[in-house]
Amino acid sequence: MSDPESGKSEKPRKPARLRKARFATDADIEVKGSYGPGDVAGADPERSLGIPGQYPYTRGVQDTMYRGQFWTMRQYAGFGTAAESNRRYKYLLAKGGKGLSVAFDLPTQMGKDSDHPTAQGEVGRVGVAIDSLEDMRVLFDGIPLGEVSTSMTINATAATLLALYVAVGDEQGVSRTELRGTIQNDVLKEYIARGTYIYPPRPSMRLITDTFTFCAREVPQWNTVSISGYHIREAGADAVQEVAFTLADGIAYVQAAIDAGLAVDDFAPRLSFFFNGHNNFLEEVAKFRAARRMWSRIMRDRFAAKNPKSLMLRFHTQTAGVTLQAQQPLVNVVRVTVQALAAVLGGTQSLHTNSYDEALGLPTEQAALIALRTQQVIAHESGVADFIDGLGGSYAVESLTDEIETRAQAYIDEIDRQGGVIAAIEKGYQQREIERRAYEHQRAVEKHDRVVVGVNDFVLDEEAPVEVATIDPALERDQVGRLRAMRSRRSADEHARTIRALADAARETDNLLPPILAAVKALATVGEIADTMRGVFGEYVPSRTL
Repeated sequence: MSDPESGKSEKPRKPARLRKARFATDADIEVKGSYGPGDVAGADPERSLGIPGQYPYTRGVQDTMYRGQFWTMRQYAGFGTAAESNRRYKYLLAKGGKGLSVAFDLPTQMGKDSDHPTAQGEVGRVGVAIDSLEDMRVLFDGIPLGEVSTSMTINATAATLLALYVAVGDEQGVSRTELRGTIQNDVLKEYIARGTYIYPPRPSMRLITDTFTFCAREVPQWNTVSISGYHIREAGADAVQEVAFTLADGIAYVQAAIDAGLAVDDFAPRLSFFFNGHNNFLEEVAKFRAARRMWSRIMRDRFAAKNPKSLMLRFHTQTAGVTLQAQQPLVNVVRVTVQALAAVLGGTQSLHTNSYDEALGLPTEQAALIALRTQQVIAHESGVADFIDGLGGSYAVESLTDEIETRAQAYIDEIDRQGGVIAAIEKGYQQREIERRAYEHQRAVEKHDRVVVGVNDFVLDEEAPVEVATIDPALERDQVGRLRAMRSRRSADEHARTIRALADAARETDNLLPPILAAVKALATVGEIADTMRGVFGEYVPSRTL
């Protein structure tokens, strides 16, 4: 080669030395060094992108997105007793939080009262203990339910916790049509990834569709299910699996509701989703966009939904708990910021940012405040909320969005071939796929193919201790004492009557929400209501062949 100006020969350039032989996202999608028009050449922009607020909603479910209003800034909180959690909620609302997100302890999630033998040592540990209407009154004391939106992370006992919330609203004089919020109510992912199930899948699906029907009639602003990829991702799934298995669960819920006699456009507008915000920034943005586009096509083409709101995938995001590290915990602030920013650029409708100390224990007030301030800085100082789909049109993002959709659809097609989600769960398909990816991720960390700052690289010999929140064991004793005192003063006749009515409804085909609501108003406990339905439905036992 020669330089035409100088006439001197040039030596051939050596290929640039790269950091590694292959670059890939967390979902093992190969990453090119640069992207251009050729990477999206086969796409039809009108079909695959459209404009914000219109089908296929790739670019967002609202035409103005955050230029109209910011996402709802929720902070997931709940610990110890209802009184302790109530104080934290009021603190977060006073600091600028716009919605509540309730964490329940494991006994409440599993339908066990605080004095049940298996609840010992778990009462109030990972969330708030709720045994009865008396606890729910205290949890929301001084918080007007007509003015806040409340998300409740509850699944197997979701119908009961919703009934408790409605009962408190009734006591506050709030019209049921004004109650706003979400129950997670996604039991399918419990069989796949998390384990807080009670009943077998089919009666569990009945409870969910009964909730759809009740809320469509009584609590029309309530999101009746938050179809959750969050826990699927926490169990070790990658971004593609998170989208695929979550949307497959959504398909199962829609089909179950239709089979129960509901018209798709009567319930689909109140469906919502819950995704995980992870570290691989561009892949996460593309994940949210792909999920939104896929759901709109599923609802239109598979279920013939006509209402535009039925086609919209509205979702909450929580930053990834599994990525939080006990080593150098303040570094978690950076991880959470990256994850939250990806969620915002991906078009989330609400967001919870984890506290930096959650790998060590329950969040302290200082850590919870920093987590909330992270969202506020993104909203008010970063400028990204002024753009509608600010990364839309990026060759890399559009290419990733297409690839995630293609791979996720392949998973959904396979689940369909196996007979649907419940049949696939019974065969262990989703569980095995998640386990495979979790194993591959852990091996990459152990081999240093994947760097986790502070864990397998950039390690400190000594670290300063971090304040950790603790739960006073006396709180469990106090909770059990209050529960037993409540049982002694409630009307035994009214309690027995409502429990019998619930058992009768469970044996028949009546909607279960009205008898559950009557039971909670008669001070039946979460455990007693769950035991009544256990007696009719039985309990789920996973297959030993998984």
